[in-house]
Amino acid sequence: MGSVMDLDPPISPSRKRKADGILEQPKKNQEPAGDEVLDSTWNSNEDSPTFRKFSQKSSSLPFGQPIDFASISGPTYITAQTLVQQVAYSLSDKIFSYSPESFDLDIAAKNWSALKTENANGYTTKVASMQTRTGAGSIALGYIFSKDFDLTKRHIPQSLIASSSSLHNLRSSLDQLSLLYSVANPFVAHVAAVDYAPGSSGLVTDYATALTTAEDLGLALVSSSSAYESQHMALFSTILASVLPTVHIYDGINVGRDTTRVIDVLSQSGLKNIYSNVVQRLSKLSKRADAETKATSLLDAFNNELGTAYGLFEYHGHSAAEKVLVVFGSVEASLAVTIAENLSKTGEKVGVLNVRVYRPFAEEAFLEALPASVRNLTVLGQVLDETAVADTSSHSSLYEDVLAATVFSDKFATSPSVIDYKYARSQTFTPLSIASILTLKTVDEIEAMELISPKQVEQYTFWDLEHSSAVSAPAAISKLLSGDSASNVVLNQTHDNFVQGGTVRTDIRSSKKSIEAYYPVTEADAVVVGEAKLLQDVGIVQNIKTGGKLIVKLPGAKDEDLEKKIPLFVRNDVKFRNIQLFVLDPTLSPAVEKDPAVETILLELSFLKVAKPDLLTSSQRLVAINGNTEVFTEVSADLEKALRPFDIPESWSEVDVDAEVPTLPATIKSSSFTGFEKEEVEAPSLLRSWRSAAKGLVFKEAYRTESALRPDVSVKTYEITVQENRRLTPLTYDRNIFHIEFDLGQSGLKYAIGEALGIHAENDVDEVNEFIKFYGLNPDEIVEVASREDPNVLDTRTVFQSLTQNIDIFGKPPKRFYEALAEFATDEKEKKELLTLGGPEGATEFKRRAEVDTITFADVLLEFQSAHPSFHDIVRIVSPMKRREYSIASSQMVGPTTVALMIVVVNWVDPKGRDRFGQATRYLSRLPVGAKVTASVKASVMKLPAKDTAPLIMAGLGTGLAPFRAFVQYRAMQKAQGKEIGSILLYMGSRHQREEYLYGEEWEAYQDAGVITLLGRAFSRDQPQKIYIQDRMRQTIADIIKAYIKEEGAFYLCGPTWPVPDVTEVLQEAIARDAKASNKKVDPKKEIERLKEGLRYVLEVY
Repeated sequence: MGSVMDLDPPISPSRKRKADGILEQPKKNQEPAGDEVLDSTWNSNEDSPTFRKFSQKSSSLPFGQPIDFASISGPTYITAQTLVQQVAYSLSDKIFSYSPESFDLDIAAKNWSALKTENANGYTTKVASMQTRTGAGSIALGYIFSKDFDLTKRHIPQSLIASSSSLHNLRSSLDQLSLLYSVANPFVAHVAAVDYAPGSSGLVTDYATALTTAEDLGLALVSSSSAYESQHMALFSTILASVLPTVHIYDGINVGRDTTRVIDVLSQSGLKNIYSNVVQRLSKLSKRADAETKATSLLDAFNNELGTAYGLFEYHGHSAAEKVLVVFGSVEASLAVTIAENLSKTGEKVGVLNVRVYRPFAEEAFLEALPASVRNLTVLGQVLDETAVADTSSHSSLYEDVLAATVFSDKFATSPSVIDYKYARSQTFTPLSIASILTLKTVDEIEAMELISPKQVEQYTFWDLEHSSAVSAPAAISKLLSGDSASNVVLNQTHDNFVQGGTVRTDIRSSKKSIEAYYPVTEADAVVVGEAKLLQDVGIVQNIKTGGKLIVKLPGAKDEDLEKKIPLFVRNDVKFRNIQLFVLDPTLSPAVEKDPAVETILLELSFLKVAKPDLLTSSQRLVAINGNTEVFTEVSADLEKALRPFDIPESWSEVDVDAEVPTLPATIKSSSFTGFEKEEVEAPSLLRSWRSAAKGLVFKEAYRTESALRPDVSVKTYEITVQENRRLTPLTYDRNIFHIEFDLGQSGLKYAIGEALGIHAENDVDEVNEFIKFYGLNPDEIVEVASREDPNVLDTRTVFQSLTQNIDIFGKPPKRFYEALAEFATDEKEKKELLTLGGPEGATEFKRRAEVDTITFADVLLEFQSAHPSFHDIVRIVSPMKRREYSIASSQMVGPTTVALMIVVVNWVDPKGRDRFGQATRYLSRLPVGAKVTASVKASVMKLPAKDTAPLIMAGLGTGLAPFRAFVQYRAMQKAQGKEIGSILLYMGSRHQREEYLYGEEWEAYQDAGVITLLGRAFSRDQPQKIYIQDRMRQTIADIIKAYIKEEGAFYLCGPTWPVPDVTEVLQEAIARDAKASNKKVDPKKEIERLKEGLRYVLEVY
């Protein structure tokens, strides 16, 4: 990642461009190629049945996506790793790749080769994937020196792509190549500085191996400091390979994999032109010229071609610096340069000398680059490990060269002292640590200085588990942000497989100026935590700036549960540093319930709403990245329910002096570039006898048996009793809307106003028995089913109970069911048809079955009779039954022992003339008084304002009136107690007053009692012209202005989604009319967004 530099990238000192037209114009289409030809261990590609999901193929690719070779030109979002592969592919005869599994150092090149992309020489570059072992390079040597080698290609470079961990095994081959180089092809090795270090729990950046190898074998060694330089240095290294076998090294953990915007990317033809022109310079040099002279001459020619100012050694900082830090490496150089330049602006006489070309080490060029004023040279020299750091008898390779160059120099009046600041490969640097090496100031003094330039930079961090359904959301967001051509976006990801079984941290930076120096985000504007447990493992909150925003995903959590979910030390930090907290609850989204993969879109929209609300209006750009318009519309409608701000209570400032505050790491350590390969095998259900079940019940301790009401569900459940079930609409009316009330008894169920009741319904007994008979099952057979919440827990059921309570056998099957069922088909024709229905070619027929025929799992099993899975396989491939939530139509403050619902029975007739019903609504409508029901409580966004005097403006369509009955009941109780209450405007909509005047007598009684101020009734079909709820609102807009705007009321809409735009338009009209009357300038759309933030515009739509 990086700080904002003071200069734009095209005109930095080392990259000043000539206006000579060498670079081609940028391609119009910079979208990554979408060809599925890559073998990668990055992410499992879980395609959602309802939308196109943005999935990352490899962390070495831009935004994790494959990129078209021809599109790499001009301003491009790219990774250094991809640019290195582009240079190697364009200019090489063959690429020998030694990429460890999951490193994906060659993934783009293999893709281009598979697509038969031509290189600059007019043919496809072959990519040979090799194993890293002893003698690994022998095949490459054998190819170069083969008797059958085409000598017309002897001038074409051969390239090697590897990690620094491979250099040990390649050493003998590189030694032989160096000895025979006069008769060999130009040879360049592009090496990612990354290795697994012994004794380390993660990956380390390894330059030490390359430094030693280059020195011992006489190889050239060139370093890239940033992604912006990686293509140029890969090209220069390929040119330098005409003189010496050359190693080009770059950071393989962060800089090499960061997706960033590079302005001046060369196309293949540009690379070829520069390569040819610069190599010709060699013919003009004396054959006796040494390697240093040739390297210097080639770099001068290279700069002339590109208009850049690269040097063998590059100095940055104070012109009269007394202390200079000598560095080698990507992060070390880019970070140190940034710090030194900013410190020198404050008068600090410090500087940094970046060693770009370590071998050949040109002593004269090194001394020329140093200011004559220098008194102290500190060499930042990497060594293998802490043992080498502690060994005072050994020195870093870089120190020995610097010492030899300076000790005999006559440039200085007094020779500067040379200090070897050794550091292990596992050490990472931050702005603070670099500044502490450069200056003698205290930590407090350094922290008070501006080490980086944070001008106009936005910083965001995402934390999630590797296998979360929303793990790709940050990459999709960064892709969205990159659509702004005026911004520079950087995406960085870190994977740690040792935290919570696999954790990924994603940093996004966005700035108007280039971001070059890498360091982790420590002052994030907003942080998203996809797994609350991570708050106990990592110091996430300390990386949020004071006053920043924190979004935590907490499925099913109520506000009162947050103290249990969030550790005390985190709560204290959030309170003390005034961090804004938002709770994301995916369980409140019907769209996510329908398709869990949609959670990634919910997280994306939640982030935009909190951190970038201006981009919510451009959701079509996000649709183009993943999803589709229909899914986005659904999820957008759920956003108000699923995402809620949390007001931090004063109790969060209470410090427990006896509690031990854990010392947590500020971040995770990179241990991989992908998650573990986890093959999740669902535990089968096991058929048991009554005897074995009895043993479990009698000897509970020995068998660790526990009795539970619904052990198969994770939420807390209660058993409640039906006390009233009455139909609200006439029997002759085609819609059965009914009121059902439950006695809570001793269940302990508690609910708040506006919450929903989750009903754990059961399948129809007659239909279950019919299926059991057809399928030939024994209803009394005992089955132990692995709980879907915890595979180690077995739920004991009979086959009848499982089909009645657990298995959604009469639910709608997804595509994957057809595919799974095909494995059991013995008839080839049926097998083929099932596979077709489960694949893309059967999409139209699948849609017809799902939406027109409303086919169920049972229907499919009846239809394809040769596919007859056993019962435990049915448990495995058929979805479990889900609870159904209904807005509660009562207040427990008024009726402490009861809870009421208002529900409409979902019913239709399918093409075969069969009556079909919604499983849960039919179940509830048939329940007699005294029947027991399993229920749970679900939180909701429908909450009363904090002030009892705040007016309520409520709009409910059909059963959407349910929560408003609870609101009105509560306000009526307050009024009866003598309390002052705000006005209530209730707008209700339905088809006919005679049939659907739901709770009509209650509303009128409340109006007569002065509880309801205004009752706006819209019965759409009772008159020739249609009248809808928005019409009644517009007719009484003066009342809305008074209650909503003047008296700061809250607006609620509950019901179907279709009236949302029309109702919102009326509210905007009210805002505009009031603003005009008050002679104020107000943007109604933005005002609605502000009201949303203040929970004064609340939607619960479905």
